[in-house]
Amino acid sequence: MNARAIESELDWVLVLAPFRKDADYVAAFLREQKVGVKTAKAGDDLIPHLALSPGLIAITHEALNPEVVARIAEHLAVQPDWSEVPIIILLERAAPIGKIRDQLERAWPGSRLLFHTRPISPLELVNAVHSNLLVRLRQRQVRDSIERERELRLELNHRVKNILASVTSIFQMTRRGADTVENLANDFTGRLQALSNVHSAVFEAGGEDVSLSEVVQLTISPYNHNGASRIKANGPEITVSREAGTTIALCLHELITNAIKYGALSVHDGTVDVSWSIIRQDRADFTLNWIESGGPTVREPSRQGYGTRYVRAALGSLFGTPPDITFAPDGFRCSAQAPLSRITPQRQQ
Repeated sequence: MNARAIESELDWVLVLAPFRKDADYVAAFLREQKVGVKTAKAGDDLIPHLALSPGLIAITHEALNPEVVARIAEHLAVQPDWSEVPIIILLERAAPIGKIRDQLERAWPGSRLLFHTRPISPLELVNAVHSNLLVRLRQRQVRDSIERERELRLELNHRVKNILASVTSIFQMTRRGADTVENLANDFTGRLQALSNVHSAVFEAGGEDVSLSEVVQLTISPYNHNGASRIKANGPEITVSREAGTTIALCLHELITNAIKYGALSVHDGTVDVSWSIIRQDRADFTLNWIESGGPTVREPSRQGYGTRYVRAALGSLFGTPPDITFAPDGFRCSAQAPLSRITPQRQQ
């Protein structure tokens, strides 16, 4: 952190000096050194000043009357755990420092006491002020780190709960559609891998959104190997929310699974085209298409399997309307359309 950045973050100083224009003298000198200052003199009500939370208090020996000591004690008593307010006490040379220190340590347990005798050179005073304002800055940085760590723990807990809920849901749906233990294991593993791929992509992207192209490529790449590209993907670069990316990946996985079992990917020459586009008219609409070709003649099943039910429900929930699923003789097709705003991160809307 450079000097200018530190200076902009430093707290201000409250000067309590009732006599001999000491408050004006100290304040004027500190302002020359670009330090923020407020002063309080004899008879001033300290409560409004302390309510503004000064980063450091500089107080002369003459200001240490019972009322001032009590007001500062009340202020220190409500400080958070991270806060240890620096207080510079400017004493007369003949003052009983030991006795005063003992009294103030008992009265102000939540403070950082520093004693200087007068006369004090301007350089010594400004060094003491600056060094303790830096201490105060470090205290605030520690506070910010603790709060950020707490936020991260809460966010991690939230994400883990969401992931576990997703895994539980995937297992229950897979179990209902499985006819053997082996099929259950294979299908469940594949769906977890699809879920894992999206979470990896989001993590690497460093945020709550991810490239749709990356989601699609991660999902289809295990099925395009040895130089063959039986599943082709094409569409504009677009950033989608983590929820949208996860849903689309899981739906693509289900469509791929069905194509391997019954559709275009069940034969050597069959192919699949995955495409998406953005249509801009009165509003921006997003369209996602899955088209199979070169596979066996398609016949509409007498009842919907798990994959079809999941795709219909998941895309319907994400897009707001169910997808158009067609069992065309020359190839299975699935098309879904929705306002672009339903799948993009909130800040882009």
